[in-house]
Amino acid sequence: MARAKRAQRDARSLHAGAAAQSNGIAHTQLSDLQRARIVAAMLDVSCERGAANVTVAHVVERSGVSRRTFYEQFTDREDCFLAAFEQALEYAAERVVPAYESKKGWRERIRAALTGFLSFLDAEPVIGRMLIAESFGGGVATMNRRNEVTALMTRAIDGGRGEAKASLTLPPLTAEGVVGGALAVIHSRLVEGHEQALVELTSPLMSMIVLPYLGPAAARRELERPAPDPVASAGKSTLLADPFKAAGMRLTYRTVRVLMALAQHPGASNRVVADTAEIRDQGQISKLLARLQRAGMVTNTGLGPGQGAPNAWTLTESGRQVVDSVRAHTEGGREAGRER
Repeated sequence: MARAKRAQRDARSLHAGAAAQSNGIAHTQLSDLQRARIVAAMLDVSCERGAANVTVAHVVERSGVSRRTFYEQFTDREDCFLAAFEQALEYAAERVVPAYESKKGWRERIRAALTGFLSFLDAEPVIGRMLIAESFGGGVATMNRRNEVTALMTRAIDGGRGEAKASLTLPPLTAEGVVGGALAVIHSRLVEGHEQALVELTSPLMSMIVLPYLGPAAARRELERPAPDPVASAGKSTLLADPFKAAGMRLTYRTVRVLMALAQHPGASNRVVADTAEIRDQGQISKLLARLQRAGMVTNTGLGPGQGAPNAWTLTESGRQVVDSVRAHTEGGREAGRER
């Protein structure tokens, strides 16, 4: 008897520990997703108002989080802006770095990277404005980070000195001038809102880049190369979409847990959802599921109580988008996303 009671206590302790850990993960997921919403809002309003004119109040209103939540994530406006700039850099690097590394030779690598970058700016104009134009108004930390990135670009262009004819002696400052000139052209197109797709600047900019290193003949050949196909732009950033906000629901750790539970157990009953989400109150589970159903995030494919079968809850496309958003902003979620 004593052994059986001890086993029961151990089981309850293990279950309680697992529940605590599970709830801790949910809170982390919620925190990461809230941070992502704030960063997306900063990117958005900075491009609308100009970075220098953005306040914490603007970001809070756009993101739909409380002022308290903002300061739980960031020390001040400049800290948030730097995080937004870093996120923009990460998005751009995901397009540019693989393109650069896929080619051999200085000229082809630079062309591939430039094409990737300009295509990215066409597809994500909001993020592009943050990187090229609004970053000037982000504060000292952001400018220091921008200068670091510009230095990396300058070193890549400076590789052209190794391609130059032996009779040419070019100073390292050449690359700095080339990068500055290219960024100035891109900046003016972004700010002035030209109808021409930025990717169509690939050949003219490449001609400008290779001229001091490879001479006028090589520059002319680059200019005559056909431009890549333009990339369609939706105007608004697809990378910054917030499916939770679009659904008009307040984001809480319990709603995150319920959605993650349904991603793990499609067709689950109320009880299975409650057990997986570690929410003991069946009434609360019913209310959460009903609210998510009204928001179009879950659907009930079962007959329900009194009709001979239990509820069978499944994520809708909107619900799956939220789950993917949660996974995308949590390290554990990225691993889970790769395993699916």
